[in-house]
Amino acid sequence: MQSAARAVPAFTLPEIGQAYGGGYFSGVTVQDGKRYLVITAGLEHELKGKWGEYGVKIEGADSFTDGRANTEAMAATGSEVAQKVLALEIGGYSDWAIPARDQQELQYRNLKPTTEVNYCWGRDGDNPNSLPIGTLYTEESPAQTTVAVFQHGGAEAFADAWYWSSSQRSADNAFTMDFVDGTQVTSGKNYELRVRPVRSELIID
Repeated sequence: MQSAARAVPAFTLPEIGQAYGGGYFSGVTVQDGKRYLVITAGLEHELKGKWGEYGVKIEGADSFTDGRANTEAMAATGSEVAQKVLALEIGGYSDWAIPARDQQELQYRNLKPTTEVNYCWGRDGDNPNSLPIGTLYTEESPAQTTVAVFQHGGAEAFADAWYWSSSQRSADNAFTMDFVDGTQVTSGKNYELRVRPVRSELIID
């Protein structure tokens, strides 16, 4: 498989939470000096499963920005949830992925479902690969999203639960995020957690 992002012509960025490209616009990441839209799939396309085999280090699944490359590496070594995500076709698009850590951070920062105080510890919120650059969370920031369908109980809202990213930390663990309060830690690959797929589009100036 090859990792590829779909190129789009120059245009005005969608609003956060706006329907776009088979899902909902959730922010911009920068990779190798290029800007990419991050598009989050709707709630009906959420999956749940183990990240992969505990104790096995997967080559090519360490990116904080390239969820597609991570997901392809996971799928190639037998990750069932990664294989299911790669098989998705939503709105005519088939380039979906498990979000990399910094793609996932944008999902929380911009589409936070709850009114809970944010957990502020370690690197929670630090996102050097987003545009604008994401800074450490405070208890109040980010606030609950203003996008009604992504607010708690809304039609597209993230669950009060932990979600996998596709960014591997070690042979045993991968990065995860709690969508109640924004806690970013690592969890054992053998845990069954949720996945909210994303796709990327290259922004052409």
